[in-house]
Amino acid sequence: MKCLIVTAHPLKDSLCATLTQNVVNTLKQAGHEVMVEDLYEEKFEPALTVNERQSYYAKSYDASNVAAQVERLQEAEALVLLFPTWWFGFPAILKGWFDRVWGPGIAYEHASDFGPIKPRLDSLRKVLVITTLGAPWWVDRLILRQPIKKIVKFALLGTCAKNSKLRYLSLYNSEKLNKMKIKRFKRKIEKTLFVWM
Repeated sequence: MKCLIVTAHPLKDSLCATLTQNVVNTLKQAGHEVMVEDLYEEKFEPALTVNERQSYYAKSYDASNVAAQVERLQEAEALVLLFPTWWFGFPAILKGWFDRVWGPGIAYEHASDFGPIKPRLDSLRKVLVITTLGAPWWVDRLILRQPIKKIVKFALLGTCAKNSKLRYLSLYNSEKLNKMKIKRFKRKIEKTLFVWM
């Protein structure tokens, strides 16, 4: 299976970097084809350009500046998003990746007078979100009701990849972890990938 891993953390020695390597190793050992897109390493520019925004509702969206990212997304059968949750949202660089790469004519077709938005990411079958949060679980789940999970499930996948199945793993209290908790979470990721893939 072609697996695209998109990771977004500015520090090379971060927990997210460690978890990303764990995912890469697990998928490769299982025989999957793995593509890694490290948005900070690639110095991905998150802001829509003037041309991109002007072409958003034109005949064709100008994705020339993100052509490589678009190609990887369209080829992917599985997508792993690995990032820290900051202020209960995506890191800006990852939000920009959605804004620029999941464009019209790529991830979806605009709604017409005769129907709703049409999804275009038909090859994408599996999506795994792995995120770290400084907050405890009850703030994310009980008070805020998992805002990122809702955006991924309903806005992104519900619109662009209706055939995909979502799995969502959160590591809470990530600033107060010990080696044993990290090891347990890594095992949870490995088990999820083994069952899920």
